[in-house]
Amino acid sequence: MDRRKEELEKKRQKLAELRRAREERKAALESQSTSAQTSSTQNSSGRDRRAIDELVALVLGERPGSTNAAPSDHGSDTGSDFTGSRPASSNYGYSIPGTPVSDSNGHRLSLSSQAQMVSTTTNTTATLGPGSTISGTTAISAAPQYVAELSEFQNVVADIPPLEHVVYSKEIQTTEGSFDEPQRSEEEIRKEIMDEIEEAERQRQAKLEEERKRAEQEKAEEFQELTAEEKKMVLSTPEFLTFIDHSTKYVERALNETYDFMKDYTLGVDVDSNENTGKRVKFMCDFWDDKWSRNRSVTDVDWSNKYPELLVSSYNKNPATVNEPDGVALVWNLHLLERPEFVFHSQSDVLSVMFSKFHPNYVIGGTYSGQIVLWDTRAKSLPVLKTPLSAGGHTHPVYSLEMVGTQNAHNLITASTDGFVCSWQLDMLAQPQDYLELLHPSHNKTDEVSVTCLGFPDNETTTFWVGTEEGNVYQAGRYDQAGSKAGINQTDTYKGHYGAVTGLHFHPLFGSVDFSDLFLTSSVDWTVKLWRSKSASKASSQPTEVIPLYSFEHADDYVYDVKWSPSHPALFGSVDGTGQFDLWNLNADTEEPYVSTSVGSGRALNKLAWDKEGNKTAIGSSDGRVYLYDIGEIATPRQDEWHLLQKNVSEMIANQENPGK
Repeated sequence: MDRRKEELEKKRQKLAELRRAREERKAALESQSTSAQTSSTQNSSGRDRRAIDELVALVLGERPGSTNAAPSDHGSDTGSDFTGSRPASSNYGYSIPGTPVSDSNGHRLSLSSQAQMVSTTTNTTATLGPGSTISGTTAISAAPQYVAELSEFQNVVADIPPLEHVVYSKEIQTTEGSFDEPQRSEEEIRKEIMDEIEEAERQRQAKLEEERKRAEQEKAEEFQELTAEEKKMVLSTPEFLTFIDHSTKYVERALNETYDFMKDYTLGVDVDSNENTGKRVKFMCDFWDDKWSRNRSVTDVDWSNKYPELLVSSYNKNPATVNEPDGVALVWNLHLLERPEFVFHSQSDVLSVMFSKFHPNYVIGGTYSGQIVLWDTRAKSLPVLKTPLSAGGHTHPVYSLEMVGTQNAHNLITASTDGFVCSWQLDMLAQPQDYLELLHPSHNKTDEVSVTCLGFPDNETTTFWVGTEEGNVYQAGRYDQAGSKAGINQTDTYKGHYGAVTGLHFHPLFGSVDFSDLFLTSSVDWTVKLWRSKSASKASSQPTEVIPLYSFEHADDYVYDVKWSPSHPALFGSVDGTGQFDLWNLNADTEEPYVSTSVGSGRALNKLAWDKEGNKTAIGSSDGRVYLYDIGEIATPRQDEWHLLQKNVSEMIANQENPGK
């Protein structure tokens, strides 16, 4: 800003100097014009005087320019008054037409005055010499009369500035400041700035108006009312359906959040209610979908190892519908209670289902037709892989699925009621990797063993135990080993149930004491039995019947499933046909359940699954609902639980070996 002011000040000074120089030059020109006009006036006066003298000389008949008169017959004019006043002009005998005649005082005469002068002169008597006179009339008539015509003129002084002397140099041909802008006043600058501001404001307003009109036009086009056909077309597009499905899931998850945002932490700790303490379990929620759960029974449930809020349930056929798929597997989310997170279809009833332990996006199902199907949560509802319906795989219902191995080397083990156990690679379900037929000669009609359940001890990949339809439990091996061949161990038979074995589960390997040799079985004979497995390397040389360590006979109906708790060593749960969910604690009581809860509407409960932490259980019912229960403090073990269980199991073994004591 200061620099701008300095430039303006310099321009003002320069303009003042230019004005001053112009005024000085004008004054000099005016002085020169005045002097020239004065000299011209003087010259004009002299010329007028000479012209009068010449006129008088012509009138008198004298030769212009002669000082002495020549002798003549008319006498001499010596002593005449007109002698000294004759004009000495060379224009004798003529005059310039229109030349004005001046009197003796220098005043100009008009033509009438000149005529009067001539007439007066003719009447004058001239003296030619001493003592002689002549008549003026005679003298004038002899001489020719000439009248001088005078003209006026006036000098016009032009104000022509002097020629500027320009000197060029080799360095520069322009003067300093020749390219500078002319100096402007402060008012002009202010006005220009205001004009620029007003122009910018007009442009901005015009732009805003144009944007407003464009927005209104776009809004009008955007909110244009659709026809019924257009609405139907939009609603039926896959992109729209996918968007609605995903976006509504997000909203429902947020709405189902049970966290108390208004909780006041300054009020202190509330006293624990009866639901959280003591011998009680708390009902959390149930999962039901009107389209996919109606007229179906839950055949299996399983929790995800990767995502603790996800669980999957499988369903059999809905006899009331024709167009719906026969088998369905639904993935539920604890934060999405109104509908399933994923829906998977199958061409046959899904009897068993599980999340892959090493692939969190894979869901594996065993069907009534014998097919093994693999769904992917990243794909559509149909299976991405499935086994063929041929003799190379299962051709009977598959009730049992187990995954053994590690992250880098694992296999899916499946067993069907036709006595076949297959080992699969998840990326290649076209044919099984291993194919094993379970046979036992003690069967009445056929040698094949109809497998209804299967279990592997922890950290075991080759030896497994199977429950059968006749009620026996057999030990089997996948491969030939020292002293035994692949297949069922023909000598050892775990005999104790009088009906089909519905569930088999080995004690999980955790804690300070290893109880992985203990397993539980449930049966349609209304009992749950505790077994101690024999080592595969210590097989009997003769046929031997292994009896259970203990039999739990509290149920009043079929016991459909039994599972050990993954957090408490002495705790396990069972479900039966009367809708009862029983929790047993071997360290507290073996005659009665620790907690018994009636689930749902009293319909039969088919399956039971513990979550990874052991705090929640999922129960599948024959009414198509999946019930969730919070176990609470019951699932939290004390420090001495492992030693107490070890003591109780030792007593059971002692009673088994010495039944009489």
